[in-house]
Amino acid sequence: MKKHWIVICFANFFIASLMGLLLRWMYVSPIEGVNFQFLMHGHSHVAMLGWVYMMLYCLIVYNFVPKDAQQKRIYNRLFWITEVAVIGMMLDFPAQGYAFVSILFSTLHIFCSYYFARLIWKEAKPATFPEKIMLRTALLFMVFSTFGVWCLGPAVGLLGKSSAFYQICIQYFLHFQFNGWFLFAVLALFFQQIKLKIDDKKFRLFYTLFVIATIMTLALPVSWFLTNPVFYWINVVGVVLQLVAAVLFIQNTRSQLQVFFGTLSSLEKTVYGFALFSLVLKIGIQLVVLVPELAQMSHQIRNFVIGYIHLTMLGIITGFLFGFALQNKFLNTKNAFHKGGIQVFLIGFVATEILLFLQGLYLYFDMGILPNYYINLFIGSVPLATGILMITVNLLWQQNTKRHKLPRTVNEKSV
Repeated sequence: MKKHWIVICFANFFIASLMGLLLRWMYVSPIEGVNFQFLMHGHSHVAMLGWVYMMLYCLIVYNFVPKDAQQKRIYNRLFWITEVAVIGMMLDFPAQGYAFVSILFSTLHIFCSYYFARLIWKEAKPATFPEKIMLRTALLFMVFSTFGVWCLGPAVGLLGKSSAFYQICIQYFLHFQFNGWFLFAVLALFFQQIKLKIDDKKFRLFYTLFVIATIMTLALPVSWFLTNPVFYWINVVGVVLQLVAAVLFIQNTRSQLQVFFGTLSSLEKTVYGFALFSLVLKIGIQLVVLVPELAQMSHQIRNFVIGYIHLTMLGIITGFLFGFALQNKFLNTKNAFHKGGIQVFLIGFVATEILLFLQGLYLYFDMGILPNYYINLFIGSVPLATGILMITVNLLWQQNTKRHKLPRTVNEKSV
């Protein structure tokens, strides 16, 4: 795996954070010539496909593909072709939204992801059964999630963008990206990091419950557009199964987790603890919205929707990705910029989550808007971009330093 891949991932993340910061500012003062909806599409695509997807690409290749196979040119070529697709979406979505060029680059990214799934399925060599089954399931969810994208065209042509079918296609894609591909992939990597040892029968029970729960909880976003009560009860069963799976996993791995955390630096403990706490909080929120009135309200109040998406994206997924980057020495726990950048980022995340959910509660209880809410949300978002910038700039500086040192080393040896 090429070390500069990590730099590209963080650069994508920084650009996505700048787009998000601009979106927050547009609530304070609209910017002439900038289309909010188009910019939001650019922000979400770059964050999901430029940061999370590309970082998972790097980590999966590094941790599961044998070292000799990693040197194959196809991995480097595929990385850069995928990055071209990301840059295309980065530039065109804010300019035109869903148009021919942005759809072309989105399609290119999907085909790159299919080829990546094929490569990893064939060449990855996970050390244990839990790692292997979680990784392969993540890849399957990634492929399955794209079926929702392929259905968008027919949905628009037949029923229009306002139809339930169109909205369900979007929710299908997002659900199996976040709760399927992303979550199962980070758990596969986490099991590899903690060197998970668990009885096969116990793991199969956890795994089966978790997969069924992931599929069944799609019923919640479907219920927002189709009012049949059967979707509510399917989601109830899914959430309960997810809770049972989580409890079983904790019971069977508690001692291993304690040993694992005992080997970590304070920063690694912080980011992994943050990710796991966010995961517990996500499950807790899913339990709360089992109340029918709250389930519908969770969709209608946009602050809750954004807060929940960011909890999953920035709290769980990014928390784990930071942990893996630190453990694999892509980031250095003793580097002031890396350590400070992560800490500043987490401060911004906590501040914005509190504001989003608090404002959501204000709206739920008809209490109006928090005083200075939009400007405070913008200010709270600044540390998110600042923290990522600190990490990205330092990674770039390290790359340039190594490049400048290399010729000197060669010259000294020749002398």
